[in-house]
Amino acid sequence: MPLTLNQFLLLVITIAVVVAVTFLVNLLRQLRKTAREAEETLIEVKALVGETRETGRILQSRIEDVGELVQASKKTAVSVSEIAWFVAMKILRPSSKYWPFLFPLMRLGWRQAKKFKEEKNVR
Repeated sequence: MPLTLNQFLLLVITIAVVVAVTFLVNLLRQLRKTAREAEETLIEVKALVGETRETGRILQSRIEDVGELVQASKKTAVSVSEIAWFVAMKILRPSSKYWPFLFPLMRLGWRQAKKFKEEKNVR
């Protein structure tokens, strides 16, 4: 049985509509799945942003603590340099004229202490 032109066109249009509807159903199903996953992702992102904000607050407080530590370290360094300057200028430099006499006496005393200690250990 041969098909008429109208029947053939109706068959082609029916097949095209079935293909188009199938494509649209699959597209809508995929869109629904994508929307569900996007919603889950947004919930996770919201939780991560909250954690990031909390981490930022913690880091900010730690940075402030480090700033205070740096200031204290600067004060300590200044104090140590002042002490070193005082020792060098007020104690070591004026006493340097006596060093040629003090070092041999100190060395003699050190040797005598060693001998005394060795004699004590032998007994």
